[in-house]
Amino acid sequence: MSIRRNAFTPLAISLAVLLADRLSKALVQHSVSAFDSIPIIPAWLRIVHTENPGAAFGVLAEGNPFLRSLVLIGVSTLVLIAVASALWSRSSAFTTTVTRVALALILGGAIGNLYDRIVHRTVTDFVEVYHGAWSFPAFNVADSAITIGAILLILDLLRPHRKPFPEKAGLAHK
Repeated sequence: MSIRRNAFTPLAISLAVLLADRLSKALVQHSVSAFDSIPIIPAWLRIVHTENPGAAFGVLAEGNPFLRSLVLIGVSTLVLIAVASALWSRSSAFTTTVTRVALALILGGAIGNLYDRIVHRTVTDFVEVYHGAWSFPAFNVADSAITIGAILLILDLLRPHRKPFPEKAGLAHK
């Protein structure tokens, strides 16, 4: 079966992202002390153990914890509903393979981070790219999947001559 015809494929992609996210976070939580770092590529990439109470890149990390949790969980839930609805929509706007893969990546990542927010009230971030005094904020597998999915989605939506799946466009052979 091709990805076009298999409704299971986006679910499998989302579940694979969720599993990779949960396993990697558990490994870091149990193997790396808070704020310790393990160099992977010296002067470029390291594993760190940070707990982020805010949104991406620490946005909303300060302030009332209850209000922050309420806002972040609420927004995350709305995004999940929107992405899941788009993923299983019959609209031709969401029927290209790239769009479905992108939405599946976003969905898996969003579920991974939402799980952390609900269960732990923070999100474990552990990948840090740095050079000298410069450092990109730490991130995780879920963040990576969301970012890659968003980039793929934007590129696919901007691509000229996007063709929907034949069966969705009414062109399938009967």
